[in-house]
Amino acid sequence: MSAVVNQAQADAPFVEVHRAAGVATVTMNRGAQFNALSSAMLSALQTCFDELAADATVRVVVLAGAGRAFCAGHDLREMRATPDLEFYQRLFAQCTKMMRTIQAMPQPVIARVHGLATAAGCQLVATCDLAVASETAQFAVSGVNLGLFCSTPSVALGRNVGRKQAFEMLVTGDFISASAARDRGLVNRVVSPERIDEEISALAAQIIAKPAVAIAMGKSMFYRQLEMGTDAAYQLAGQTMACNMMDESALEGVQAFIDKRKPRWGD
Repeated sequence: MSAVVNQAQADAPFVEVHRAAGVATVTMNRGAQFNALSSAMLSALQTCFDELAADATVRVVVLAGAGRAFCAGHDLREMRATPDLEFYQRLFAQCTKMMRTIQAMPQPVIARVHGLATAAGCQLVATCDLAVASETAQFAVSGVNLGLFCSTPSVALGRNVGRKQAFEMLVTGDFISASAARDRGLVNRVVSPERIDEEISALAAQIIAKPAVAIAMGKSMFYRQLEMGTDAAYQLAGQTMACNMMDESALEGVQAFIDKRKPRWGD
């Protein structure tokens, strides 16, 4: 029986996508392996995000994990089986490309964190634009416990939480709770396990109610300005707002405010 189950899992897609009402839910589908980010999983996610980024009918993307964990990070068995510097460099470059794609997509990406999120899995949460966690979720960048400092996860983590809090997580490998993750800025909302989908649906609906062009332009500007000095950031922000103001949806929104009515957006 176990051989049949193992074969069925091997034949199943690494990623499953469900579309409904403008929301695409991407589910990492290797629950038995805690949705580890193997080369194959990274390739599947990359292909999926590339396709969704080009799909104008998708307004929000939700990233979820099958099984008990959200994502336990890189596939350590795969990494140990190939002790080769070039392999490791390709693997981490592949992971970085996928993470960067999430933030380059025009749609906001919400992490649905129902369980464990460790190492590169915690990085994945930090990389997503928004995150909703179950009260039972736990977070850690625990590579240091194995002698491997979570260097690439530290990039995203350090841009989400305070420096001293991020560094403490990195050098101790300790787990933090969902409420601690919210307090530190790693996730937006924490709810009971039975309410996580309801909360994500409500958040997605709020986003979808806004003009797509404003969300896309705003997301792009937000991440670009974070890497700039203050003067350059304000220059970029001003130019983005000016271009945004020329869009019909913004003109309609401002006119609706003046007319004291709800805006009538085409999208």
